[in-house]
Amino acid sequence: MDGVRVDGVERVFRVRGRRSGEVVALRGMSLRAAPGEIVAVVGASGCGKSTLLELICGLQQPDAGSVAADPAVLMPQRDLLLPWASALDNAALALRVRGVPAGKARIEAVPWFDRFGLGGFEHARPAELSGGMRQRVAFVRTLLAGKPVLALDEPFAALDALTRQEMQGWLARTLAEEPRTVVLVTHDVEEAVVLADRVVVMSPRPGRAVAELDVRVPRPRHRTDADVVALRERALQALGAPA
Repeated sequence: MDGVRVDGVERVFRVRGRRSGEVVALRGMSLRAAPGEIVAVVGASGCGKSTLLELICGLQQPDAGSVAADPAVLMPQRDLLLPWASALDNAALALRVRGVPAGKARIEAVPWFDRFGLGGFEHARPAELSGGMRQRVAFVRTLLAGKPVLALDEPFAALDALTRQEMQGWLARTLAEEPRTVVLVTHDVEEAVVLADRVVVMSPRPGRAVAELDVRVPRPRHRTDADVVALRERALQALGAPA
């Protein structure tokens, strides 16, 4: 298996309580991500984007259809850093999970801090780091998991606008240096066009792909580039189209 293949997936949740019944999160959802490709998924809140990522990572199973993917790791919207642990130990946690002893895990994680602009902050606690730095630590942890597929769920949604733009540029440079197959969920259409090779637009729930846009714009990309603006408008139009 190379990359990610999602074919005709349906995912249904059973709801209990006063309003018992079924919620269909995804129906007929299909998606491809070739090895090394960055695919951004955009859609309205509640359309099943996060469910899609969990299916790709094997954290859920489809009720119909099929999901096949190289081993994948999920980076959720919140950084989920352990507040009592240093930045280095938080990043090295991915190696500890893989069975690497604590001391060796720290040694292996140290070079990544210099590469990603975190040098000198190895022993800082999360509360001592800026939002952007916390996300970089979380991303180092994600890369150290050693999986060929990265499932990124709104990784910059909690950041202010300026920091978000800085982190988008940082992520683009990082993926150029450390290529991975990436499925990026975002509400930000502009972010999707700036970062991705292809943008998949989902319908409201039950979610399915209603449009795909190839982003054939040379990198680095800027928000004011005419091609970027045009693709952004096409994606917004697709989001407004009926399911």
